Amino acid sequence: MRALLAVLTRRDLAARTAGSVGGWLWVWLPPLATVAAYFLVFDIVFGMRVGNAAAPAAARVGTFLIVGMLPWMAFVDAVQRGMGSLLDAGPLLQKNPLPPALFPARAVLASGCVFAPLIVLLMAAYAPAHHLRLGMWAVLPLLAGQLALSFLLAYLLAILTAALRDVAQGVGLLLSLGVFLSPILFPLTQFPERWRWVLWLNPMTAPALGYQAALLEGAAPRLMVWAALAAWLIALALLLNLALARSRDQLVDWL
Repeated sequence: MRALLAVLTRRDLAARTAGSVGGWLWVWLPPLATVAAYFLVFDIVFGMRVGNAAAPAAARVGTFLIVGMLPWMAFVDAVQRGMGSLLDAGPLLQKNPLPPALFPARAVLASGCVFAPLIVLLMAAYAPAHHLRLGMWAVLPLLAGQLALSFLLAYLLAILTAALRDVAQGVGLLLSLGVFLSPILFPLTQFPERWRWVLWLNPMTAPALGYQAALLEGAAPRLMVWAALAAWLIALALLLNLALARSRDQLVDWL
């Protein structure tokens, strides 16, 4: 099964660059251009700062945005592609008894192959500033946790989208608004304290705070970050298991 998943993932990646002279350049260029724009506009041109952040790196607006937005773009890409993966694979699933999980997994892994190297590259960029402190290596388990989170959510949404096409439209709207309800565009401390619980309803709040701690401060993420990430993974796993049990006999028909 792993071999089949690897083949499907390679085909997904090949389809993204098919007929293109630039190849992978066109896959990586949009996120890289976004990162460069944040740095140029906010750090070079305007020299903006975030609140009273103590760490010089954390105080720069462009740098702060890059650390949060790159994982967010990876999350949105994985969830959106995974959400539609079962509908795209409908004809294939109707003719072959393949595990449906292969297709959201393929979408999430393909997205990970695009964004994970960029996040690791970001880690390398901060390495000299923090002298490869132990806390920086938290990026790797955070990245693994984000991929697991993306798969569980994408698979759950793929089943719901197969049952009701409106789900894709609603989730697309939530993803477009979700970045404003997470500590990605602003530090957590600048959000009203009595309303901060709202931010924890966003599954990317914990990873975002973890990346900020590891990359901007070179420190290990707080226990709350890992606890929230684990809670989201458990909750999504339970919901996915329930959705699979309810849709097992109807899923292929919905496609």
